[in-house]
Amino acid sequence: MDAFVPIPPEWTNKATHAYEFCCPNCHSSSLEAEKVWLNRRSPVLTEDRRRKWQEFYYCHCGSVWWAWSSDRPPKDITTVPID
Repeated sequence: MDAFVPIPPEWTNKATHAYEFCCPNCHSSSLEAEKVWLNRRSPVLTEDRRRKWQEFYYCHCGSVWWAWSSDRPPKDITTVPID
C-alpha cells in the first residue's frame, strides 16, 4: 500500500471524520492502522498559512476514518534513529 498514490483508494469512500486523532470505533491509534492514504492533492491552508492534509486510515477493526494532519498528536510521529 502506497500512502502517496495520487488517486484515492476505494476504501477511503466510506471514511468518517475522527475529531480525536484515533479510530472513532475502537480508539486505536493511527499507528495501528492496516492501510493509510494521504490526500496530498488538496491541501488546506490554515490561518497562519501552513498546509494541512486529510489523512485516511483503515483500522484493524474494519472502520475507516480520516483526520487533519495538523491534529496529529506528537506521540504519533515516529522517528528513525540515526547511527
